[in-house]
Amino acid sequence: MLQAFFCDNAAADGGKLHIHGIFNELMAEGFPARQERLVLCGVIEWHDKAAGRQEFSVDLLDPGDQSVYTVEGHTDVHAVISGRPPPRTHLVLPLENVVFPVAGRYRTRFRLAEGEIFGPDLYLSDARELDPT
Repeated sequence: MLQAFFCDNAAADGGKLHIHGIFNELMAEGFPARQERLVLCGVIEWHDKAAGRQEFSVDLLDPGDQSVYTVEGHTDVHAVISGRPPPRTHLVLPLENVVFPVAGRYRTRFRLAEGEIFGPDLYLSDARELDPT
């Protein structure tokens, strides 16, 4: 299971994920547009048999499903102890200097050993089209 968000900032601390400034849309004054920093954060809940090192990658896909940004990493998943909740990984993935070639819907694709999962969408809008003046 995956729960993920785009936000201004996030931190994992003491088993908690602190998220600040969740959003799903960015405005630009033309394209291509560059965003200096945004954070993709969330929680992956693992299945019982996922114990050990888990490699993953996350792609930000443009409206034509081409990757414009990729993050690769790994996490260590601990074995489930009877009676305890499933293991979880808190993700805090800063994305730096992201270039958005066109306006539209950008999807996130998580590639895990278990397969692909799609996460949150991010919409890029042209501010000039929304301002009639």
